[in-house]
Amino acid sequence: MATDRIKVWDPLVRVFHWSVVAGVASAWLSAEGFRSLHLWAGYAVVVLVSLRVAWGLVGSRYARFTQFVRGGPSVWAYGRGVWRNSAPRYVGHNPLGGWMVLALLLTLAALGITGWMMSLDAFFGDDTVEALHKGLANGLLGLVALHVSGALLTGWKHGENLVAAMFSGRKRGPEPGDID
Repeated sequence: MATDRIKVWDPLVRVFHWSVVAGVASAWLSAEGFRSLHLWAGYAVVVLVSLRVAWGLVGSRYARFTQFVRGGPSVWAYGRGVWRNSAPRYVGHNPLGGWMVLALLLTLAALGITGWMMSLDAFFGDDTVEALHKGLANGLLGLVALHVSGALLTGWKHGENLVAAMFSGRKRGPEPGDID
């Protein structure tokens, strides 16, 4: 059994991850009463999402979307494995985790777009855009809860501290039965 730790999450992925956590927390906490901070936190998150999308196309191995975004059959098979307590360990993102990355990125982008729209004369005071922005923010909280739950469950199931791995960038290397 391999016990060597390998570099999985590169510095850009890790800095992106924790910067988005800080940006979203700042935007959420400043939504009522601290408009300037809310706007700048939102702008920062949009820049980070743009960088992450670019890095997902040209970045390191485990950062690339082609490495971790899998088709429906793989996602369903992995989901059934989770349900049956037989899901394999993935060195990078598992199929559900890959789709969670996309869902989070798309939701953050939509939040940025609707936030920007509210600053335009054409949409200023538009209740529909504001409701959509707030709905997306609440949806993001749900996705974050699922993301954290999934990371904790997966880490527990495979004996791995995925939170620590997102700080260090290192995970246990592939072992027999793992998917690299």
